[in-house]
Amino acid sequence: MVLAGCAVGPNYQRPQVKTPENFRAPEALPAPQAASLADLKWWEVFRDERLQDLIRAALAANYDLRDAVTRVEGARASLGVTRSNQLPQVGATGETNFTRLSREGATPLPATFLPSQNRNWGEAMLNFLSFEVDIWGRLRRATEAARANLLSAEDYRKAVVVTLVSDVATAYLHLRELDYELEISKATLASRQDSLKLTTELQTGGLATLLDLRQSEQLVETAEQTIPVIQEQIEQTENQITLLLGQSPGEIVRGQDFMKQELPPEVPAGLPSALLERRPDILAAEQDLVAANANIGVAKAAYFPQISLSGFLGGQSTELLNLFGPSRDVWNFVPQISQPVFTAGRLKSNVKIAQAGRDHALIQYEKTIQTAFTEVSDALIAHRRVRESRLKQEALVRTLQDRTRLAYLRYRGGVDTYLNALDADRDLFQAQLGLADIRLNELLSVVQLYKALGGGWS
Repeated sequence: MVLAGCAVGPNYQRPQVKTPENFRAPEALPAPQAASLADLKWWEVFRDERLQDLIRAALAANYDLRDAVTRVEGARASLGVTRSNQLPQVGATGETNFTRLSREGATPLPATFLPSQNRNWGEAMLNFLSFEVDIWGRLRRATEAARANLLSAEDYRKAVVVTLVSDVATAYLHLRELDYELEISKATLASRQDSLKLTTELQTGGLATLLDLRQSEQLVETAEQTIPVIQEQIEQTENQITLLLGQSPGEIVRGQDFMKQELPPEVPAGLPSALLERRPDILAAEQDLVAANANIGVAKAAYFPQISLSGFLGGQSTELLNLFGPSRDVWNFVPQISQPVFTAGRLKSNVKIAQAGRDHALIQYEKTIQTAFTEVSDALIAHRRVRESRLKQEALVRTLQDRTRLAYLRYRGGVDTYLNALDADRDLFQAQLGLADIRLNELLSVVQLYKALGGGWS
């Protein structure tokens, strides 16, 4: 019993990882609190009902998520197979043999010697096959590794959920931003067509030059050329969303307007140390480390004797009705012990391979943690800096709107040339598109922060 409690190889201990006191951000963050943006459910973060419907559909039918679920089921079955090796394998067999002997064969037998030519017998056995006494813990370490692989597969499934929620939200917000760009382009086109109509009338009356007319036509054609490009991007983004939903390409139903999209105004990051317990990819990397550590014990156990027990218990009789009588019992018990003597360094090399696998898993675990800290910091920086850029861009758009209004008033009043109105119109159009892009980046920074903090899977 003492020997059965032994298990060679190192017991797993979580590596000591130095975590920063706070996440890096453009400005010093307040003292970290336990509350985090990742504590919110995804439907509490993304409040557009249409977006919520898309995320639910993706969680139900996305191909990557369904594949991750099958991997979890496979890992669970693999654990069952590995764990079964720790228990005796019992099987039952039964056999009946019917034989008729010949009196006139190669050795003739008289009837008095062979009163009955039929020789029938049967046997029934209960077999104990390959039960290994796990003294050194080889099977227990293998089960420990299989269990860690199952937990890793489950954590990777959660990581797929986090990525899927983020990808659907990102694609949908991008789609709404393209819709907004299309609205700006159509409104600009309508305004430029009105200007072209006015310029044509002025040129006919001799109050505008042919150059003014051609420049006005250029503005209209530029706006017209922009619209098909945006429409192409819209349709391709819709196809991207339907692929995430596991559906055939089709149109996506919209919800709130782009400029009315709301995300949580406060984005607390929480405690850096909590990231180790919240992000599924970190948890999965740790379980990979647990499995690799257990494999060292499996490799080291090969140095020691392997004890196995096998045997059978049953009965044999020529009378099937009396197969289990006291005089028909048969049994066999075969203890076996095997000990490697000379393997030309194979066992030692297997241990080194397992140790190298553990070191690799440790490096990946530490890298995953540092990558998580970096992604959170990048998202915090983007959220702050993009917000500052958006405020400045809004001021620029207001200025250009006033400039364009004044430029067209001066041109129509004959005070200024059409060139200044042309420049003002072009600058305003680009500034409006730039504002939409910056607003999109601001929304996506919150999405990326939510993903970096490990939100969306619970």
